[in-house]
Amino acid sequence: MNILIITQYFYPETFKSTDMAFELQKRGHNVTVLTGIPNYPEGKIYPEYGFFKNRKQVVNGVKIFRSLLLPRGNGGGIRLFLNYYSFAFFASLKALVLGFKNKYDAIIVHEPSPITQFYPALLFKKLWKTPVYFWVMDLWPESLSIAGGIKNKLILNYYESVVKNFYRNSDKILITSKGFRKAINQKGSFDDKIVYFPNWAEDSISEGDKNYPIPQLPQGFKVMFAGNIGEAQDLENIMKAILILKDQKNIKFILVGDGRKMPFVKDFIKEHQLHENVYLPGRFPVEAMASFFEKADVMLVTLKDDPIFNLTVPAKIQAYMSASKPIIAMLNGEGADNIDEAGCGYAVPAGDYTELAKIILKMSELSFQDLKTLGNNSRIFFEKNFKLNECISNLEKILNNK
Repeated sequence: MNILIITQYFYPETFKSTDMAFELQKRGHNVTVLTGIPNYPEGKIYPEYGFFKNRKQVVNGVKIFRSLLLPRGNGGGIRLFLNYYSFAFFASLKALVLGFKNKYDAIIVHEPSPITQFYPALLFKKLWKTPVYFWVMDLWPESLSIAGGIKNKLILNYYESVVKNFYRNSDKILITSKGFRKAINQKGSFDDKIVYFPNWAEDSISEGDKNYPIPQLPQGFKVMFAGNIGEAQDLENIMKAILILKDQKNIKFILVGDGRKMPFVKDFIKEHQLHENVYLPGRFPVEAMASFFEKADVMLVTLKDDPIFNLTVPAKIQAYMSASKPIIAMLNGEGADNIDEAGCGYAVPAGDYTELAKIILKMSELSFQDLKTLGNNSRIFFEKNFKLNECISNLEKILNNK
């Protein structure tokens, strides 16, 4: 098939769109990606890229076209708005050029947020009737209200109408969490379009190089959190749990990554003298995760208590499972259900930092063999549900209407 993937985020940024494109190309499809100039998460354009540098590339056989956009900057509301809409505008212009030069069998819109990434696909749908497959990883306008802090009814109602229009113009709506079905159907009669299409873990994590050079980690029982350190991840309650365990000198917390809440984390560590408890190695490429995960005793995943977040399964759960690691979770909904079903760890209610601290202490006292059994259960569940190969095979069936 001749496939166009539209996404604001792509290689070298670490998003699922990259895995999808490379794997589809490897399977013999002709894949083109319309994306932006990489600037996530720091908000600065990567050194190898620019307005006049590497705007058109071929990587692993995938043709990449990078539209102009205003970088995210520090992630403030106005700057994010300009970032989202500058990509939507310039990518739509580029979509017109691509549409007149090429005929695509399918368009996949990869939407971890923002919803505005759909606009270039809407042009294809209207002008050339190209089938559009909308991979919804973030619900709008709900996440705009919750994660973005937008409470203005006019703005939320506007995006409600925008989302409904995008759903109407999608041939299929791919959802990463089964809980999304109800939320989407509340916006219209879309049930016949909805297909469950879960996240996977990158092969570089599940089968990666465990000798990738990383900083020396502290000795002790290592509780590791890896990924975006943002608003949704409830860092406030993670830090409260760490504070409860401050005197447990054997328990070390390692937060790998970066994000909007990192200044809060650093301030909290300084205020409460937690330098011996918390280690912040920084942000590393996905290729380094196998090395980090290998050194951890248990992995931590959290989400705030919110009706929309409770429908979400964080992608890091699959990554943790792929690495055969025990998991501690502080979240509600399908993510917690997956951990319980897999028998690979313990889940406490979202926001319950006191119970989180108790579970961490309990797991620090488990034997090596008990932890290994939990980790093996993680891998078994991953093999059955979240391998890249099986997920992309399923995607091929969806694209071929099978």
